[in-house]
Amino acid sequence: MDDRDWLAGQFETHRAHLRAVAYRMLGSLSEADDAVQESWLRLSRTDASEVQNLGGWLTTVVARVCLDMLRSRTSRREEPLDRGVPERIASRADESDPEHEALLADAVGLALLVVLETLAPAERLAFVLHDMFAVPFAEIAPIVGRSPSAARQLASRARRRVHGGRDRTGTRDGVATEPQADLSGQRDVIDAFLAAARGGDFAALLAVLDPDVVLHFDRMGRVGGAALPAGAPREIHGAAAVARRAVIGRARAAQAALINGAVGVIVAPRGRLLMVLDFTIARGKIVAIDAIADPERLRQLDLAVFDA
Repeated sequence: MDDRDWLAGQFETHRAHLRAVAYRMLGSLSEADDAVQESWLRLSRTDASEVQNLGGWLTTVVARVCLDMLRSRTSRREEPLDRGVPERIASRADESDPEHEALLADAVGLALLVVLETLAPAERLAFVLHDMFAVPFAEIAPIVGRSPSAARQLASRARRRVHGGRDRTGTRDGVATEPQADLSGQRDVIDAFLAAARGGDFAALLAVLDPDVVLHFDRMGRVGGAALPAGAPREIHGAAAVARRAVIGRARAAQAALINGAVGVIVAPRGRLLMVLDFTIARGKIVAIDAIADPERLRQLDLAVFDA
């Protein structure tokens, strides 16, 4: 066996781990495979005799490749948060593939991948490597070009978003909102809103909306993933008008989630995060809805999707 065959054999022992790292980083199996292949190309051009910890070296390399790919995504303004990810890992009942089964057993849920898509590239890398693969911050720091303490802060910020841990104030635009400890009460209101919207139940929608409710669209001018008509108002006032808009959308791709620690709604058809609905609830009624589709605003939110 020559040196290249030996090196290829060593690489294969790490492939499943590298693919799992890349999948968590990218949310796409095809892109994960590309990142793993690039790590092999870089290894094949390296003097492996100088690498003391091959597994650690390869993890660092694939992480750098994934970071470059994530940054490339965010630099192309047409792609952030509106691309066809995440991809579920489908089982293969008709074939035996140990590498695939290892990845399947260690896969990330679709809900978590949706939240990971809202993180900045460096935050995602720090969180994935440290919290999911126990890579020390001292090793993460040079990958993201930060100090170990700064890398720790990146992971901490990402963790808060993943778990929806940031506090909310008790007022919004001078309106006292529901206490944040009463998440179950918020969830009941939002679930009733979604059920009515999906079923086209106009009367049920009116029952959960304050008579003076306001629906505000951000600068993207989108709702339910569809563009608003040219010249359409940025705000809709009144329960009847808001209910008609909600019925039109039917909320088929919407699901309840924690938005900055309070219950709201994400719209993510086929795993593509398009929009967040941030609700203000007072006295058991929805008094305001902020429809957010601007990628920059979405990245500033702490999102945690409820389990099905």
